[in-house]
Amino acid sequence: MKKLLLTFATALAIVTSGCANSANNINYDTSTNMDHSEMEHSNMASEVPSGLKEATNPEYKVGDQVVITEGHMPGMVGATATIVGAYDTNVYAVSYTPTTGGDSVTNHQWVIQQELKDAGEQLYMSGTEVVLIADHMPGMKDATATIDSGEQTTVYMIDYTPTTGGDLVKNHQWVTGKELNPK
Repeated sequence: MKKLLLTFATALAIVTSGCANSANNINYDTSTNMDHSEMEHSNMASEVPSGLKEATNPEYKVGDQVVITEGHMPGMVGATATIVGAYDTNVYAVSYTPTTGGDSVTNHQWVIQQELKDAGEQLYMSGTEVVLIADHMPGMKDATATIDSGEQTTVYMIDYTPTTGGDLVKNHQWVTGKELNPK
């Protein structure tokens, strides 16, 4: 019952905040089941997966100030962020069941090529099963996942202070250029 109430409250908060901010042209992703409230920021201590290459011509350069337009976690949308890394890679939305049990996670955004076991360099097609080596959330590492979508693009690592208050989030991994606007 507690889990059901929490899920309902979260959904209500997302819908309500989307309505309240629609005049600001901020996009809210309410079409997916992305609850990143358990995302592990402690794992983001400037560690960049091996084999990840710096972007050669990113839209946003290291040090640029941007505004986050899509939120993976509460307090992201509308927050000012600083670009701390820009990398060219394949990026994926994935669905998986956590290795720790619990509900399936649908359309988790984003996992990059270098966070997939034995990935190589080819872009995986939707429906492909992969094993995650990413450790963004509890139960993610070593989970079997299905690719929901993927594309070759530039991903960014950012620092930002949540609009909901709290400490600076350092090295948040990952956002795409589509989720950012210049400041």
